[in-house]
Amino acid sequence: MYYFGLYHWRRRSRSMLAALCGVVISALSWRVRPFRGARALALSVAIVATVRGVEAFLRLFRPPPWTVERRKYDALAVELPFDRAKRVLDVGCGTGRSLVGFATYVQEGCTVVGLDVFDDRVILGNAPLLARRNAREAGIEVSPVRGDAVRLPVATDTQDVVTACRVLHDLPTEDVGPALREARRVCAPGGTLGVLELPIVPDGVDDPEAYWRSRVAEAGFSVERTKRVERPGGGEPYVVVVAEPSPSG
Repeated sequence: MYYFGLYHWRRRSRSMLAALCGVVISALSWRVRPFRGARALALSVAIVATVRGVEAFLRLFRPPPWTVERRKYDALAVELPFDRAKRVLDVGCGTGRSLVGFATYVQEGCTVVGLDVFDDRVILGNAPLLARRNAREAGIEVSPVRGDAVRLPVATDTQDVVTACRVLHDLPTEDVGPALREARRVCAPGGTLGVLELPIVPDGVDDPEAYWRSRVAEAGFSVERTKRVERPGGGEPYVVVVAEPSPSG
């Protein structure tokens, strides 16, 4: 059984606490009745607080912390040479969703490193132990490493496959380039970079696919393939970029 933590748990918990306080205050106002119409006002506040509290509670489990949306990881994994990779680096592994998504493609004997800042202020339980546990549950051994995407604690030209799944858009815009250049540095000659991204781009950018393709190319990669992957429930699709280190990069 996987557990990938609760996203944005602090903000959503605060929303639920605020809603509870609203309901309690409304209940007290209903009893005190300091002025005409107080009961109607208290009831309205209670209804609004309850609705907002329920919405925050439901968002707390989106995405469900025990499931993997395998389709998007499959879409990237089939484009990567996992069958001959001896060393794999997953940048921004978090609690292990991407590691679990790639597990069936990784060959026995491959050394897999999952790197993340492991900040539990955004994802509850975001820690190396959880990433390792989820990967092991999926059938692979992973060495979690705490580190920054713009300063990878990894030797140059050593990784056969480097992946970055839904992490680049979380970086400040000025750090996207340095992070991709670091991926280029650690990627072995003949290695492959795989990027899976949300269609989240800076203001004024209309084509997420072109944007992520250009950012990868600017970092010294030769882009081999790009494609879009539909998202459950609609909305702008995910973007997949597959690239190899450019000899002139």
